[in-house]
Amino acid sequence: MDEPNVRVAIEDFIAVVTLDRPPVNATSRAMVLEIQAAFDSFNNNPNVRVAILVGAGKIFCAGADVKMRASSLESGQAGQPGSHALHARIGREGFYSIMDCEVPVIGALNGAAVGAGLAFAASCDYLIASETAFIALNEINVGLLGGGRHAQRLLGTFGARRLMYSGDRIHAAELLERNVVEKVVPAGALMQEALAMARVIAEKSPTAIKMAKRAMNAVEFMSIRDGYRLEQTMTGELSRTEDAANAFVEKRKPIFKGS
Repeated sequence: MDEPNVRVAIEDFIAVVTLDRPPVNATSRAMVLEIQAAFDSFNNNPNVRVAILVGAGKIFCAGADVKMRASSLESGQAGQPGSHALHARIGREGFYSIMDCEVPVIGALNGAAVGAGLAFAASCDYLIASETAFIALNEINVGLLGGGRHAQRLLGTFGARRLMYSGDRIHAAELLERNVVEKVVPAGALMQEALAMARVIAEKSPTAIKMAKRAMNAVEFMSIRDGYRLEQTMTGELSRTEDAANAFVEKRKPIFKGS
């Protein structure tokens, strides 16, 4: 039986998802399906209130497996009817599984996040990075297109175009200057910092946190008027939960149960 490409560990309501496909965590179809399965599983798991996505070793994710792509082209599999559409759909759903995951996902960039790796990072709720991290869209260097729309979420219109057209790398220090990442820390301190961030979220009402993520996903492309109206509606729903009631009446730090 093949070794898994993705490892999941859950403790204290925090799930750590580790991309582990040596040597550079390049994506394969099997790996993307494992990513989907991991993040989808958190939606109905009361033991998960927040997740961390990180890469094993010194690289977060080096993008698509170029050797596998070349092998597919040589064998003629890539030219079969519907093969590109199927491959593209599986890739998209990998990113969506992170964005649609009901709990917040912190991306811990332990190294290069290139191509699909950038898209996985951009699908997280927010990012921290090690000093060795960088993002890039290398696809233009071999005559292909990268995740420009995902890069736009991180860098805005013009930064994304720079990445898309040039294949340049943007390193951790510049990512911090651009407010793409929340913090830059030494490589050895990355998971410690990510876990500290995750514990803050894990202490909140799981019901409210899930609704907060739903709200942030929904309002991202709404007008201020419509977005705030939606938030007010959700707040009204939360006010009728046991967690919210306990938080107001208890004379101590509330203990949230998710109801």
